[in-house]
Amino acid sequence: MIDRIGMDAGGSLIKLAYEERGHLHTKTYNPHELKELVNWIQLVSPNAQLFLTGGKSALVQSHFTQKCFVVDEFPAAIAGTKLLLEMEKKKVKDEFILVSIGTGTSIFYVTKEKEVRLLGTGIGGGTLLGLGSLITGRNDFHHLAELALKGKHEQSDLLVADIYAPNEPPVPGHLTAANFGKAHENMKARVEDHVAALNQLIGEVVISLAQQAAANKQVEHIVFIGSTLSGNKALKDVLASFTSLMPYQPVFLDKGAYAGAAGALYV
Repeated sequence: MIDRIGMDAGGSLIKLAYEERGHLHTKTYNPHELKELVNWIQLVSPNAQLFLTGGKSALVQSHFTQKCFVVDEFPAAIAGTKLLLEMEKKKVKDEFILVSIGTGTSIFYVTKEKEVRLLGTGIGGGTLLGLGSLITGRNDFHHLAELALKGKHEQSDLLVADIYAPNEPPVPGHLTAANFGKAHENMKARVEDHVAALNQLIGEVVISLAQQAAANKQVEHIVFIGSTLSGNKALKDVLASFTSLMPYQPVFLDKGAYAGAAGALYV
């Protein structure tokens, strides 16, 4: 019997974490599937205590008759990250930068003694879905993630090499000079190229901010969590692609999308 359920009700998804027979299990629902979520909990564990976090937790709470506890979003995400790092046996130093890429992105400095939110940006999963739907005509995250893997961002992005050609550029030519800088003139660029460029833009903005935070705090590891990374290899590749230019070590958690729910569960 499940007696506790952690629930992270974010801007785009509702993530669940619960323990059964000593193992951590996870589930995901879309906001429009709230009725199905309520029915599932009533079916499997009607007396479970619910530990809610995330921006939509108050809205979700009103749909349940079970006893509910609301946990602050940022402490839950950080606690869940520490738990998952241990469960997944990821080797990370005691001090690290945590980057949570959900609908938007938040960046934290985490140590054994404290955690501080340093900054955030509106660039994140909401950007991917919003601009992605304008590019493709479809509001489907998994479709966008698949398209990005098939695309070549350099068909849509203006690279440093494009500007300096045929001469040798003063910085690596593969770096982006202007995101979507060729989208208006390269008629050979495909939809998947533009989606790849969108992932490139999101990844470049996020890693630029995260690495500046890491340099400021003099830490090596940057841990990435959030549902925007789930099944999105293209974005992960962008976030990990600058290690030869900047001193950081990227760490991706397998269940990173559920850090908030896991943190709420074990609060």
